[in-house]
Amino acid sequence: METRTEGNPEDLYPTPPFKKQDQKPPGETKLMDPKPDHGEQSYEGNGLLTGKVAVITGGDSGIGKATAIAMAREGADIVIAYKDDVEDEDAEDCKYWVEKAGKRALLFKGDIREEETCKKLIDAAVDEFKMIDILVNNAAYQMSYKTLEEISAEEWDKTFETNLSAMFYLVKHALKHIRPGGSIINTTSVNAYDPNPTLIPYAASKAAIQNFTSNLAQKFLEDGNGIRVNAVAPGPVWTPLIPSTIPDHEHFGDNTPIGRPGQPAEIAPVFVFLATAAASYVSGATIPVTGGRITI
Repeated sequence: METRTEGNPEDLYPTPPFKKQDQKPPGETKLMDPKPDHGEQSYEGNGLLTGKVAVITGGDSGIGKATAIAMAREGADIVIAYKDDVEDEDAEDCKYWVEKAGKRALLFKGDIREEETCKKLIDAAVDEFKMIDILVNNAAYQMSYKTLEEISAEEWDKTFETNLSAMFYLVKHALKHIRPGGSIINTTSVNAYDPNPTLIPYAASKAAIQNFTSNLAQKFLEDGNGIRVNAVAPGPVWTPLIPSTIPDHEHFGDNTPIGRPGQPAEIAPVFVFLATAAASYVSGATIPVTGGRITI
């Protein structure tokens, strides 16, 4: 994909319709057309996170991968957490880009729906890097359903366990290892404000993340532990999750005023900002990155 960083945002990246390209969840980057842009050729770091350690869930692809690359180029060592064997290739590619930036990368594979897995992830990060400065709770699961009756109890639980419970477990076990000045950044969604009726469990979980973020931020401010908690609310973003879970992905993103889905490279700088000292007065906030879709 040609990467352009200036000009009319409507014209910076491919616009729908895209070709039909069904995949099995969670999807693979190499099968996507067009390929997502993770900032491999465009993101330029400025040392904003020098000496920091970032743990990023869902770091193998999509927004997580772009955030890993950006934070590495800002000087952070990265823990890349992901779930499935099919994601190994994407995770290794992310590791390549982190190491190419001159930083260390640790891969961790496991199902973060289980609290014990979350504890092992945090323990692995601390064993390798001795500390944590940034926790990016980005991993998510979704599936489309035409009717409410199609959504099983197991599907509802899987969505909330992946999208919300894992955040709680990770924060709980990371808390004692995050130094004052640290940052927790949760990925919510435009669906928290403008829910898609075919994504009821996903949208509900993303709304819950909004509450969790603001509540946790207030708690930490009261505790005086020096850790800020914020969220990013992406709109439609072109990642492997889309062709593997959205039946009509040919038109994905055409409901934004910009007229196209976002690319992971367009979302990652917001995560970087929230992790840096430039956001020292920002906690309990959600920053929308939605291609113009309204979130108020």
